[in-house]
Amino acid sequence: MTNSRRKFIRQASAALVGTGLAASLPMNAFAKTLRRVSANDKINFGLIGCKGMGWTNMKAQLTAVPEAQCVALADVDQSVLDERAGNVEELRGKRPQLFKDYRKMLEMKDLDAVIIATPDHWHCLTFCDALSAGKHVYCEKPLANSIEECNVMLRAAKRYSKIVQIGQWQRSGAHYQQAYNYLKSGKLGNIRLVKCWAYQGWMEPVPVKPDGTPPAGVDYDMWLGPAPRRAFNPNRFHFNFRWYWDYAGGLMTDWGVHEIDIALYFMGAQAPKSIIASGGKLAYPDDASETPDTLQAVFEYDNFNMLWEHATGIDNGNYGKTEGIAFIGNHGTMVVNRGGWEVIPETKKNDDGVLVYEIEDLPDQRRPNDANYIADHAKNFVAAMQANNASLLKCGIETGAVAAINAHMSNVAFKTSRKVYWDAAKGEFKNDSEANALIKAHYQNGWKLPVV
Repeated sequence: MTNSRRKFIRQASAALVGTGLAASLPMNAFAKTLRRVSANDKINFGLIGCKGMGWTNMKAQLTAVPEAQCVALADVDQSVLDERAGNVEELRGKRPQLFKDYRKMLEMKDLDAVIIATPDHWHCLTFCDALSAGKHVYCEKPLANSIEECNVMLRAAKRYSKIVQIGQWQRSGAHYQQAYNYLKSGKLGNIRLVKCWAYQGWMEPVPVKPDGTPPAGVDYDMWLGPAPRRAFNPNRFHFNFRWYWDYAGGLMTDWGVHEIDIALYFMGAQAPKSIIASGGKLAYPDDASETPDTLQAVFEYDNFNMLWEHATGIDNGNYGKTEGIAFIGNHGTMVVNRGGWEVIPETKKNDDGVLVYEIEDLPDQRRPNDANYIADHAKNFVAAMQANNASLLKCGIETGAVAAINAHMSNVAFKTSRKVYWDAAKGEFKNDSEANALIKAHYQNGWKLPVV
């Protein structure tokens, strides 16, 4: 980790110093599993949150890593548990143990690692409990649902010294590294602006639905966990939880962490000086979601600005791409997304008055057709576990925290409807009590923020 990254993480955490938090997790009653994972061992995985990306991540382990085996599943929805147990049995011939309460799963002595893919508001609790129980952790992005939770999770990772990978799998993409190497060659010249965007045409309006009763087999109280108590509504359950502030941060934290992570990695930046954001429910003002379907945010860093854009229901993003990151330099622009990368040169007149490219035109540097970066990310996690070496990780806890904290800063700026300024020394917004209140996690229903 670079000194600048260490400084940012240390300073971001400073906001919580002096809050009176004790120095131990509440779940220390878990028996610690000290079993060392070697290159020849089977690696026993458990999965917490088994739908969507949870199963995608577990399937990647089971199909790409011969040593991996799924021994346990935890989910609040019995129908999901039963379906995924069948999926595991089809792949590996053995049915895993099933749990409605993940804490019971963490008591398993032979469990080496867990994959966390719950709704965002549960990440911090499950993460800290898993580390306290002596397990390695692969946690879906975004790292947490608040800046305060990110800082708690950083402290937990440091305290328990387990291997932690965050699911920003673009970091394991070979063509992203190629693009990074090109940018570092200096051929683009001075980079003044970075654009990041996610235009998601497949995301349709969320139809308004009445409250109802939870489906049979769903532990709704456990699903709510630390979130505010509300009547069950199908719109807030499973995939669409992303569009409600109680549980997530909308497209900004869902897609934003992926793209912002690459932008900051390439630019060697960590913390912005200021953020301003504008948008709202401009496309579908009457649908059931809460988070903005349209948003623009400007982040000010030393020597460059970063512009974030997102929109649901349309695909015509920048440079004709639904998602990506553009690095705009004096001599050309490099655009990278999940499909590949390209360089769009600036032009100038030569001595004959003819327009020529300032740098080489590189129009189509495609991602390999057989590339599976999620599988590569899974293998990277296992390799780090086997070597007991966190430095091998493509996306460790610090990387995940930087991306998540920056994304949450944008949401804070949006909610306050003004430009906010970050005080890196104090790890808080400057002279802004309203913005600083939005840093905090507010746990309810008897659940408490983990104490580390």
